[in-house]
Amino acid sequence: MNPKGDPDVLLDGKNAIIYGGGGAIGGAVARAFAREGAKVHLVGRTVQPLEAVADEIRATGGEAEIAQLDALDPAAVDAHADAVAGKDGRLDVSFCLISQGDVQGTPLHEMSVEDFMEPVHRTVKAMFVTSRAAARHMIRQRSGVILAFGGYGPPTAKLGGLQVAFGAVESLRRSLARELGQYGIRVLTLQTGGIPETIPEGLAWRQAITEQTVRRTMLGRAATLADVGNAAVIAASDYARTMTATALNITCGAVPD
Repeated sequence: MNPKGDPDVLLDGKNAIIYGGGGAIGGAVARAFAREGAKVHLVGRTVQPLEAVADEIRATGGEAEIAQLDALDPAAVDAHADAVAGKDGRLDVSFCLISQGDVQGTPLHEMSVEDFMEPVHRTVKAMFVTSRAAARHMIRQRSGVILAFGGYGPPTAKLGGLQVAFGAVESLRRSLARELGQYGIRVLTLQTGGIPETIPEGLAWRQAITEQTVRRTMLGRAATLADVGNAAVIAASDYARTMTATALNITCGAVPD
């Protein structure tokens, strides 16, 4: 872990809230942020995964705090963001990485309305609720970064409402960037083509999905959790200070433009 005050630490002194911080992707981003000097606030509905990530970060000299709440609960999200900004003086990064609750493998014409709408509802509402909570503090300090995850590529069959949800979040990201840019707030998406590491071990289709993901790329490999964390660091740092209203394409060429 790099020491505070090190000029090579990209997020020194930053305060970041990561919703879904106990998950595979959220944990990877949290560890990368902490490595680069940020204080990370891990948020989720279940305490144990949050504590596991926080303990790992603290063991390497980083700062991490946890909060148990639902990112779909506006009052709870607002109260937590207020507490973070009140205690630490600022809120620099907000990244919503909650699980989408999506159902995959079923053709759209055979899917129930409930299964289709679940990821759309969860993903879009959580992004809106968490971005709104962060924006109030970022406007006051006239700086900040709001990150979205997923992106939108060529249509893929049997993803249910997931790709629709990502497309809706991209629309929201553009609107947020347009309205918040005047306050120095940047809004970016990390666009991936799938992270095979997030597929649980032992699932019968894990190898098939991994191979399919790799075949779509130009580099012959898929992005790793470490790749996601490193890209998030760049997006949240001043190295990307000229970037907003766009996506960082980390699909290894699976989505060429």
